[in-house]
Amino acid sequence: MTDLFKPIELSDREIFFKYFKVDHPGISELSFTNLFVWRNRYRPVWTQHGGCLLILCYPEGDTPFALPPVGLGDKPAAIEYLFNALEKSGLQAKICRVPEAFINAYIDPDRFTWIADRDNSDYVYTTLDLIELSGNRLHKKKNHINQFKRNNSFEYRPMDLEAVECVVEMQEEWCQLKACVENQELMSEDYAIKESLTHFEELEMKGGVILINKRVEAFSMGELLTQDTAVIHFEKANPNIQGLYAAINQLFCQNAWSHIAFINREQDLGKEGLRRAKESYRPHHMVNKFTVFRR
Repeated sequence: MTDLFKPIELSDREIFFKYFKVDHPGISELSFTNLFVWRNRYRPVWTQHGGCLLILCYPEGDTPFALPPVGLGDKPAAIEYLFNALEKSGLQAKICRVPEAFINAYIDPDRFTWIADRDNSDYVYTTLDLIELSGNRLHKKKNHINQFKRNNSFEYRPMDLEAVECVVEMQEEWCQLKACVENQELMSEDYAIKESLTHFEELEMKGGVILINKRVEAFSMGELLTQDTAVIHFEKANPNIQGLYAAINQLFCQNAWSHIAFINREQDLGKEGLRRAKESYRPHHMVNKFTVFRR
C-alpha cells in the first residue's frame, strides 16, 4: 500500500460527499456507504491528489484494483497516479468498475486497453416502473404482489431504530438458514448488512420493513446515489412467503423514492439466478462497466 493512502473511516464521509456531489460517475460502488460497510471485504484506502479523490481496494485473497477517480481535477494525471501506486507495490495495475462515459472521456486508447465487465454492470430502472408495474412485461410481478396482499395481513413501515433491532434478528435467522458461516461471500455480506444497521443514522440511509404477525419478514435499505438516482444496497425477504420479495421492492420504492426518477439495483455478479431476477424487472438501462489496463 502507498503510504499516502489511508483506510476509510466513518469520519471521512463529508470529504467523500464533497467529491460525489460535484462529479459522481453514477456507479453503485462509488457511494461512501458502500465503501464503508464493505470495507472488511474490499479493504479500501483513499487519498486526495490534484483535485481528485483516489481509491484503491485490496480485497482479501483477490487482485488489488483502483476505482475510477472522482473530482474536478486532472483526471488523466489521477489515472497515472493510480497506476503508479499499484505498480510500485509490484502488483498488476488495473482500474475496475469504470463506466463507459468515463472511458470515452478520459481513457486514451493508444495508452490503455479495456475489457467489458458485464457481471458488475448496474441495472437501472425508472422508479415509476418499479412502483406501478404496468404493462404486460411486468404483469407477473403485479400478480405476485396482489397474491401476497390477499394471503397475508402485513404492515409496511419505514425503518427506524426500533425496526433496526428487529432487522438484526431477521438477518441472523436468515444467516442460520443459509449457513453463512460456511460461505465466505455470505459472511462478508452479513458483516456489511450489520455495519449498515449499526451506523444506520450516521450513514443517513433509508430503509423499509414488512411485518407479518409483528415480525420483520422483509427489509430493504438504500440511499441517494446522485440527484436523480437512488441505489438499493440490501434487500432480504423470507423466501417461504410467496410474493414477499416483489412486495418489499415495490413498497420501498413507493414510500421512500417516489420523488426520485431512477433506482439503481446494483449488479448481478454473474450469478444466473440473480441475473434472471434483475432482468425480469426490465431495466430502463444498464450502467456498463469496464476494467482498464495500461498497455
